Amino acid sequence: MKRRSFIQGTAAAAGMVAAPAIASGIRKLRLVTSWPEGSPGLHSSARRVARLITEASGGRLQVDVYGADQLVGAFEVFDAVAEGVADMYHSSEYYWSAKSPAFSFFTTVPYGFLAQEMSTWLHRGGGQALWDELSAQFNLKPLITTSTGVQMGGWFNKEIQSVESWQGLRCRIPGLGGEVIKRLGAVVVNLPGGEIVPSMKSGAIDAAEWVCPWLDLYHGLHEVARYYYYPGFHEPGSVVALSINKQLWDQLSAADRRLIEIATATEYSLSLADFNHENVNALRQLTQQHQVEVRRFPDEVLRELGRISDETIADIAAKDSMAKRVYQSFFNHRKKMMSWSEVSDRAFLNARHLAQSGQGG
Repeated sequence: MKRRSFIQGTAAAAGMVAAPAIASGIRKLRLVTSWPEGSPGLHSSARRVARLITEASGGRLQVDVYGADQLVGAFEVFDAVAEGVADMYHSSEYYWSAKSPAFSFFTTVPYGFLAQEMSTWLHRGGGQALWDELSAQFNLKPLITTSTGVQMGGWFNKEIQSVESWQGLRCRIPGLGGEVIKRLGAVVVNLPGGEIVPSMKSGAIDAAEWVCPWLDLYHGLHEVARYYYYPGFHEPGSVVALSINKQLWDQLSAADRRLIEIATATEYSLSLADFNHENVNALRQLTQQHQVEVRRFPDEVLRELGRISDETIADIAAKDSMAKRVYQSFFNHRKKMMSWSEVSDRAFLNARHLAQSGQGG
């Protein structure tokens, strides 16, 4: 089905017009997501930011949230908001890499930014201006809204013992992480979160990355795979965006635009706290109750993944002028952040580990 036919059909079926409903000074906004209704961490984050916007506006902006397939499909939210069938979406920008490879940088890239580094790049390093320019080409205004923090490497039904272990492996990993393992011989499959477990059960895929212990436990990935690998080389600090129809955004008052910016910034912090807190408990449950085998990718594999990641990102950026500009900004900022993290985050974590191990901690 062509995109415009899909959009028109969806709007007609829903009995909606393109512009958001406005009555008695109240503006009703439709927020579509790529997440199953009720799923923790992601869909719940969309609900919370919607509630923040509604409450902070005193009810003038009423945001209604739709899970994947309730109004449009998980991977259809971009077009729905761009065309005005919905007013905003909550999703991961790397899903739109076919529209522009530059979108991947605004979710995560392999060996990229941690959550705090991504925020620094966007707010102080010029990243937001580039993201705005990119999204405006599609009638969208993007904001960072949710952070999952550092993700896991994924679930596997066989051990990853060497670089050769990726050969022929049918694996669900989206974004540039998928491009990296494809160069190692893996067969990459892109699936919405709700289809991962059935595909693992049927044998359609051999391995899958979703998010983290909290969400992976909820979706039952431990029931269909034996080995749980870390670190998530491909998603060190993944961002979920709240992207708004740009015509709508431009119509909002300066106060309402600022209100939405504050709500999304607040949710970024709250969601990161949620993920860090819940992952501790979920990982304990996975290992102690379900006997999941947690494995670290071998150093040989991590080094090769790093080498190919840099090649892949550079190759993709070279194919698109916008992606090249985003890549250069990203690369320069990563270099700065790495020099600082050596004497800050990494140095402290090493020191804390040394001190606690010396005390039997």
